[in-house]
Amino acid sequence: MHDVPNRQIRAAHTADTVTVYQAYSPLLGVPAAREGRFPPAWKRERMTWIKPSFLWMMYRCGWGGKTDQETVLAVEITREGFDRALRHACLSHHEHGTHPDVATWKRALRECSARVQWDPERDLYLNPLPHRSLQLGLSGPLSRAYADEWTVAIRDVTPQVREIHGLVRAGEDAAARALLPAEIPYSAGPLPHLGA
Repeated sequence: MHDVPNRQIRAAHTADTVTVYQAYSPLLGVPAAREGRFPPAWKRERMTWIKPSFLWMMYRCGWGGKTDQETVLAVEITREGFDRALRHACLSHHEHGTHPDVATWKRALRECSARVQWDPERDLYLNPLPHRSLQLGLSGPLSRAYADEWTVAIRDVTPQVREIHGLVRAGEDAAARALLPAEIPYSAGPLPHLGA
């Protein structure tokens, strides 16, 4: 993995869709997977963070063991929506070299409905790797579009999460790795405003 760029979007994707991950309480996650769309109780006015990296999601939700994150969802969304969010995103923190100054970054932050964080990717044991993975925060119109327009399918992958975690705990790394989603580099075009 030494040849992986420091910042790169990697995701399970097709010609038309991108799969991202989120974790919720069963009260939200189970009906979302059953209906294939987010229920009315899903708060569309709040910022929601989507993660194309399965293992980063496992790090965030503790393999589905954290409170209110017991149901892990694979959400398939349109590439068009994902790319739109990236085009209109800004970094969640000021970065010298990407922004001319702090004031310019703060102005962009106020005006955009999507935010990007580049967090260390994780290995099977959830240890940080030297390269980074995309987390994409959506708010306002983009959060609503994600829930009501871009979502193509929602799957409850909690059983797969438990199976992989069980194999990891048993030291069966090869078997665990074989069950991971195939995440490959995703090209959304140049994203200099996101430091990538």
